[in-house]
Amino acid sequence: MQYKTILFDLDGTLTDSEPGIVNSVRYALRSFGMEAEPATLRSFIGPPLYDSFRGTMGMSDADAKRAVDTYRVYFRDKGIFENAPYPGVPEMLEVLHAAGRRLIVATSKPEVFAKRIAEHFGFAGALEGVYGADMEGKRSSKIDVIRYAMRERGITPSSAVMVGDRKYDIAGAREAGLADIGVLYGYGSREELVEAGATRLAASVADLREMLSPSDG
Repeated sequence: MQYKTILFDLDGTLTDSEPGIVNSVRYALRSFGMEAEPATLRSFIGPPLYDSFRGTMGMSDADAKRAVDTYRVYFRDKGIFENAPYPGVPEMLEVLHAAGRRLIVATSKPEVFAKRIAEHFGFAGALEGVYGADMEGKRSSKIDVIRYAMRERGITPSSAVMVGDRKYDIAGAREAGLADIGVLYGYGSREELVEAGATRLAASVADLREMLSPSDG
């Protein structure tokens, strides 16, 4: 099926953002005198930051909120651009945009940062909108962001698909009544996506482009 509207996750789906996120998390943890293994740092990519500081690192509510604020100090000025689109992503977005698809970013990253990233890397022009978390933590879960984007753009669930690399993307899509595609080149494993109930899996950006492109090419 060719979907009229395509919602994309950002980190691990459109951009390889691991260096900036990991460096920002490390900066925040060190302000508490804490360190973490590389796999633990990488696990912060995808979920809301507050949830990861609270759950993964065992912080109190107050410390988790302070850790998020400290993370953003580094990320705002430096970590945001320790990041790059996956090869083939800008071209895929241009092809889909030219074919009349409505392309929207729905990310748990703060919206203000997501918009700067899309502009910086030159693919904002192909997007109808960029929607993300707020800075106050009132809208941070993936389902909240998806519903926000759907409401703002008047998206009908039956005509839309959510594309992402983590279980949160798949679960959010299902809860919102959207179709889903999990990507295997990002930060989630095949097992994670399958367990979350992913309907289809794309092994590469090329595979994803083929799945989403018009049947007439």
